[in-house]
Amino acid sequence: MTKLRSLFFTLLTAGIAIGLLGQTSFAQEGNPSELRVYPANVNLSSARDRQSIQVQAVYPSGLTRDVTSESKLTLANAALAKMENNILYPVADGDSEVTVEFGGLTSKLPVKVTTHAADGPLSFRLDVMPIFMKSSCNNGSCHGAKSGKDGFGLSLFGYDPNGDHFKLTREIPGRRINLALPEQSLVLEKASGQVPHTGGKQLESGGELYSTMLRWIKEGAKNDQGEVPKVERVEIYPKEAVMDGEGSTQRLTVRGYYSDGTDRDITSQAYFMTSNDNSAEVTQEGIVTAGARGESFLMARFDTHTVGSRFIILPKGLQFQWPEEIAGNNYIDGLVHEKLKKLRQIPSGVCTDEEFIRRVTLDITGTLPTVEEYEIFMADSSHDKRERKIDELLERKEFVEVWVMKWAELLKIRSDNQNSYKAMLLYYNWLKDRVASNMPVDQMVRELLGANGGTFTNPPTNFYQLERDTLKTSENVAQVFMGMRIQCAQCHNHPFDRWTMDDYYSFSAFFTQIGRKTSEDVRETIVYNSGGGEMKHPVDNRNMPPKFLGGDVPDVKGKDRREVMANWLASKENPFFARNLVNRVWSHFFGRGIIQEVDDIRISNPPVNEPLLNELAMKFTDYDYDFKKLVKDICMSRTYQLSTQANETNETDSTNFSHASLRRLRAEFLLDSISQVTDTDDKFRGLPNGARAVQISDGNTSTYFLTTFGRATRESVCSCEVKMEPNLSQALHLLNGDTVNSKIAQGNLIKRRLDEKKLPQDILEEIYIRTLSRRPTEAERSALNEVLLKNDNNQQVLEDILWALMNSREFLFNH
Repeated sequence: MTKLRSLFFTLLTAGIAIGLLGQTSFAQEGNPSELRVYPANVNLSSARDRQSIQVQAVYPSGLTRDVTSESKLTLANAALAKMENNILYPVADGDSEVTVEFGGLTSKLPVKVTTHAADGPLSFRLDVMPIFMKSSCNNGSCHGAKSGKDGFGLSLFGYDPNGDHFKLTREIPGRRINLALPEQSLVLEKASGQVPHTGGKQLESGGELYSTMLRWIKEGAKNDQGEVPKVERVEIYPKEAVMDGEGSTQRLTVRGYYSDGTDRDITSQAYFMTSNDNSAEVTQEGIVTAGARGESFLMARFDTHTVGSRFIILPKGLQFQWPEEIAGNNYIDGLVHEKLKKLRQIPSGVCTDEEFIRRVTLDITGTLPTVEEYEIFMADSSHDKRERKIDELLERKEFVEVWVMKWAELLKIRSDNQNSYKAMLLYYNWLKDRVASNMPVDQMVRELLGANGGTFTNPPTNFYQLERDTLKTSENVAQVFMGMRIQCAQCHNHPFDRWTMDDYYSFSAFFTQIGRKTSEDVRETIVYNSGGGEMKHPVDNRNMPPKFLGGDVPDVKGKDRREVMANWLASKENPFFARNLVNRVWSHFFGRGIIQEVDDIRISNPPVNEPLLNELAMKFTDYDYDFKKLVKDICMSRTYQLSTQANETNETDSTNFSHASLRRLRAEFLLDSISQVTDTDDKFRGLPNGARAVQISDGNTSTYFLTTFGRATRESVCSCEVKMEPNLSQALHLLNGDTVNSKIAQGNLIKRRLDEKKLPQDILEEIYIRTLSRRPTEAERSALNEVLLKNDNNQQVLEDILWALMNSREFLFNH
């Protein structure tokens, strides 16, 4: 590196942080504006039933407080139930109501008691199995491990109740379960710490869970006979909370709803978790304690269900006022601002025109704005120029090429020993035609997943040629088109989501009847519906009927199962399809999804802004899956157009889109930008000279530069294939490698401009616009003009400046 280049590199990569100070004021009124009482009703249907009542006060400031112990709870007919603190127990059958009073507000809660004297035997599945989950006995680090623990194994997270019952009662008769002396059953003695236990004390002797287990043993430790009511859904209360300061508490209540129409308070049986114990800790009794400022998702796990509630923790007595001058451009801003108000964060200011044109051009087309485009945009003084620029970029072929590349990654378009380059090129061109014609995404997906025919004559059939394993195919479909990683449920019920082994194998059953045969051309495969083939459950070897994830069991008799599945998957009846797609699009424009990672959508990984994700999905559906309309909505929002400069209130925010984030250019965009700036061409396999990196059809085609900067290999559908993290190899290649240096020499831009008799100062301005989409600042202009005056070789100086600009963070990042 020359001394001049070292000087310019240091000069141009240095940055000055500018802090934007925000003045806030906030006062909490003494009385709440709303009283939330949970649950909405009380149903008691057996002698063992009970229901806790939670009261949450909401103040005008948005803060919430658990006021259950301070509220006045009055049961209209005390003969029907007894109330101990905030818990109702049945006494007699009938209807009544509870009146809740606090802070001048009143709420009424209907109460219904039926079969109050019923006290049948305990259920192994409904009453005993939850104890193993609650006490962590059947997790992966304890007896749920593949080989068990200390000679005793349980099914991981309880996916095999019958097998667990056998191991408890039959594997070592009379030892784990002692029917003659129930209190001396080893399962009780170890769990309660009466005898040495590797897992430590998990049950309190005489406590509720211990007593439940003891009663079940005394009743004969029987397995359930006949049909057992299933848990259809679980709810957690309160639905959300905004807590005022460290040490504030909020109690959680969990309620289960069963297939026989009953419901139960299952708080004591649910297992509680937190996504951020630094901000909110939770005990296994369901008591949440606020910690440091931040957000946390509080979860309760019961049976195969995981539910959650979002908690926001604020500093005690934080003063805040939303600036009146901040207004949204569209519905996106309204929903983002609503969340930021709860967080007490003020969004940053709007980016400059120079920042906007560079950002939006890179995001929509993967290219930098040309000097001419920059000049026209900056000279335009009309109020709607940003909207017109977005419309213009959406009609360019480069927009199509960017999204064809992204779809090609998801569909793993890559040649190998089994899949010919010709087949992949045809597959890529089919995809390109659909995106270019703006075919609604739902139609494209139906055409893809229901495809039959030859991999040459009907290219979307390559989807089933690139992956021939039935289970892997079903996993890929779930991950690409619904954003779900269901792989965990292949061996056990998903620990942090709703999916069970039954769900996994029933969904895989849609793909068991795919037939494949060779055509006259040995390079081509014919994909067809064979009409036969079933999916077996590995635990009991039963045939699994095809079933939609989270949906119904459809009629597939005499039909192509893939077509049935595709019609549901890409329909409005599937709640996951639109949410997944809009989340992926959002991630492209903001550097992270509303759910992050974008292909790891699960209950325990919730969206940072659920209303925003739902609204985007609804709009996308209403647009009949018109991709361009969705992109325009996003780019037109004030949220997208925010500056990267944070202010005092949002400087720690990295998830709620209160300011723009710095995003390193992905490998293809960066290489194409370097070629664009230097006026040079690249040559890739199967493409003409001068083609862009985003146009590469085959994932097996790459260069050292693209590999170093993390281009997706398309070997899996995982979003993690694209590497965006900067590393030392990338820095060394830019500084000392042959890409930037050789392209500056090859393009010979500076010499050509000097030959055209352009002044060095004008060339300096042009290369700034070419690389950074802005003119040099007065400080930069003054310093660099001084260097130009002191050196006779203007070409060398200007090339050094160009090299330094292309190695600057400002060039390498979208901002």
